[in-house]
Formats: sequence, structure tokens, C-alpha cells
Amino acid sequence: MTTDTDREPHPGSASRWRTIPARALSGVLAAAVVLGLGELLAVPIARSASPFFAVGDTTVDRSPAWARDFAISTFGTNDKPALFIGMGILIVVFAAIAGVVERTRRPFGSMILAGLGVIGVYAALSRPGATASHALPTLLGVAAGILVLRVLTTRPRSLDEPEQEASAMSRRKFLVLAGSAAAVAAAAGAAGRHIASNLAGAVSNRMAFLIPSVAARNQAKPIPAGTDISVPGSTPFVTDNDVFYRIDTALQVPKLTTDDWSLRIHGMVDREITLNWDDLMARTPIERIITLTCVSNPIGGELAGNATWIGYPIKDLLDEVGVSPEADMLLSTSSDGFTAGTPLSVLRNGRDSILAVTMNGEPLPFDHGYPVRQVVPGLYGYVSATKWVVDWEVTRFDRAQAYWTQRGWAEKGPIKTASRIDVPAAFERIESGEVTVAGTAWAQHRGIARVEVRVDEGPWQDATLATAYSPDTWRQWTWQWQATPGTQTLEVRATDKDGNVQTEQRTGTVPDGATGWHTRSVTVV
Repeated sequence: MTTDTDREPHPGSASRWRTIPARALSGVLAAAVVLGLGELLAVPIARSASPFFAVGDTTVDRSPAWARDFAISTFGTNDKPALFIGMGILIVVFAAIAGVVERTRRPFGSMILAGLGVIGVYAALSRPGATASHALPTLLGVAAGILVLRVLTTRPRSLDEPEQEASAMSRRKFLVLAGSAAAVAAAAGAAGRHIASNLAGAVSNRMAFLIPSVAARNQAKPIPAGTDISVPGSTPFVTDNDVFYRIDTALQVPKLTTDDWSLRIHGMVDREITLNWDDLMARTPIERIITLTCVSNPIGGELAGNATWIGYPIKDLLDEVGVSPEADMLLSTSSDGFTAGTPLSVLRNGRDSILAVTMNGEPLPFDHGYPVRQVVPGLYGYVSATKWVVDWEVTRFDRAQAYWTQRGWAEKGPIKTASRIDVPAAFERIESGEVTVAGTAWAQHRGIARVEVRVDEGPWQDATLATAYSPDTWRQWTWQWQATPGTQTLEVRATDKDGNVQTEQRTGTVPDGATGWHTRSVTVV
């Protein structure tokens, strides 16, 4: 006697519980095993060999400029969690479908998992520096996932037992197997993440980091009274590390140690050199307060921050290697393969461009480039602020393209004059009478000379500027408003010290930064 194991149970059967819901769960668990084992198996190869993160990184790399702009304008600094959630939802959907359509004799679900595996292998092999071994975590993970799917969707049944008893046994067995698969997936994934962190030793390395001693003549000048307006709800002059914006392409934050780090300088130079950590520490550090801004910052956005940095002048290193007169770009590369193209003229014109190793009195946070990153006043980060920097190639803009310029963004990225209203909040209800309006303006390496505010397209009125710290930092401002009842719209514009008035014309962030006046509507009662 034979049985058709592909046939679904009769609608009235006690085994009905094992149809669509159980099959969908089987597919999801199989996918979880793929990802969990893939994470663990990637540990001895490379973090980028993990199938989940390889696909995520490749998705970011292949995304056009408009997609990146949409993600950041919609989710801001939560763009990466949003990508993870979106990927997770898609994986669950495809995995559930795989479980539902899987049959013993027609393994359509296994084919879906295999197809997803092909995508994972392609993504892993496309990562910078990938070798054939980068495909192994995905291949072995998919093989294990298919095995789990086959076991969980096979409906065992004893022919010499009553159907109801056989179903009860199947239910128990399914729950045991499903629980085991879930445990394997969770344990493998957690172990992979934990081992990867411990192998790097980066956490303990950062804890042992010694802040470089900066001579008095090289320290940042004290912040004078009146620089921070201290209006409740306004932006502080110095941004705490834990709220400093983070926009980059790294889905997995690189965890380099100072022992791992080195910087190769090559290309159109008289002599190539490779610096290790001791070489860098033997140099003379400087301390500076510098404001950074992301090119993806929308009008009135929060993708700007001001911090105190300790680092080593980039100009000195370039002078040491002897830059060719024909070169005009420094192509910097991070440990995860990101590149930025910075005009050499900016790096050598006397501004405080540095290889930073500390941020606000502590070692660089991992998210912000530990152990070494670039900080360049006056340029958007996508062309200058390379984190985890490990390679410099002196070259030309007509010979090389950096990561975002390949995707349609402008080559040189000077920061545009901008201003923002911080107080009152958007759509806030405020009482009539005198109201303090406050905000922030920036035009790095030029400085802010004037800020003006108007209400309901009335005449522009000068705001009171806070004490200027330096042309490389933002500047706060306040304006006293005699507010009258009704819905009112505030607008702000700034003028930099070169005489450039912030333009009214609204443009998006692509290709070289947003423009337009920030507006904020409030209700006065």
C-alpha cells in the first residue's frame, strides 16, 4: 500500500492544523536557520560574508541617488533600522510562501530558498575584497535551511494507527522540531554576533585608548560666554556624542582596533608610505571645534552636529609624501570599502582638516569612525568625512570617482549657507505677547554674518546673533516676536560672511545639498 504525502488532509481531518499556518511557520523557521547559521559561519571569513548583511550592503550600494535621498528624508538617522525592518518583512513573506508551497515530491519552497541563496551569494561575492570563501556562509546556511524546511513540511503518519492519534503525534513532533529549529537559528545568530565582536577585541581596545595630550598652543580656544543661547528647546552649541547624527553606508559598523589600523598613502605622490597607529601617535595633535553637515539634510533638518575633535593635520601628511602638481583629489577609502573624493585644494589651504581620533573628550565612538576618521570643515560629509579610513590615493577627479559621485551626486560638495528654526516647535500652540524665536545657522569655513526672520511674508527683521566661535562652527540666534492671535508662519534666512544670502529657491538634496528658507507654522492663542 502507498500514500500520497503531497496530498493535503481532508478539510474535516484532525490534521488540518498542519496546513497553511504550520507550513508558513516552517518556511519562516527555515529562513531563520539560513540567516542564523550564515551569521555564525561568516565569523572566520568576514563580517561582510553574512548573507543578511551582504544583501543589505549590496542593496545600499546599488540604490540610486533618489532612493537614498528618499530613505534619509523619510527615516533620517533611522534609515538603517528601516532597511533592516523592510528586509525582515520581505524575508518573512518569501519564507512563508516557501513553506506553504513546499511538497515532498514538488519542492517549490526549497527552490525559493535556493533562489534567495543565489541572491545572497551574489551579494557576498560583490563586497569589497571578497573571495570565493565569502559564498560559503550562504551556501551552507541555505542547505541547512532546505533540510529544515523538508523535515518540517513532511507529514509523517503511521498507517496502523487511528488518524486522530497519528495527528496528535505529528503535532507533538512538529512542535519539537520547530522549537529545535528556532533554537538553532537564534543561538547561531547570537553566537555569530558575539564571537565576531569578541574576536575583534575592539571594545576592550577602545576602553584602553589613551587620549592624546595636546599642547596648550594647539588646544581649541575656550568657548566664550554668549556662544550658547541656552534657550529651552534650542540646539546646544556642542552636540553630545549619543545624539550626533550618523549617516553612512555601513550596515555593520566596522570594529577596528588600533593594532589593526593602518593608512596607506599612494598614487600621485613622490613617495608612498603606510602609517600604523604608533606612527600616527608620534605626530603632533591639535584640538578643534568643527561643525559637520550631511548633504542629505533637508531644509530645517537635523543632520548637522558640532563637536570637539582631537586629530592630526591632513596637510602635514600630504606635504610629507609630496603631492604631484597635477593631482587635484584625495580618494579616501574606509575599511568597509566606502570612498570619498576630496579636493586637494581644500585640504591644503590652511583650514583645520584633520585625521580625528577623539570626539568630545573621548575616543571616537564606533559609529563615528573609531579609531580614525576624517574631519574637514566646509565640505559635506559624503566628499570628506570618511570614517574608519584606511587608504588614501592621491589622484584626479577625471581619473577616479568616489562612492556617491558614481551615483549622481556632485563631485566637490561645498556646504551651502543654511538656517533653521528650533523654537517654537512646529504647530506649537503659544500664548500671544513676547515670544522668543531661536535657531541655528551655518556656513562652515565662511561663517554667519546675519540672520533674518519674518512672519507671514512680512518685512525681514534682524535676529540677534550669539557670539561667533569660529567660521567652522554653526552660530545660534534669537529673535523677540510680539505674537498676535492666529495661525502664523515664521521664516528664516541667513547671510554668510562672504555676502551670500541664503536662497529662497527650494531644491532637493540631490546632487549637492538642499536649498530654501526654513518655515515653521504655529498657532498663537
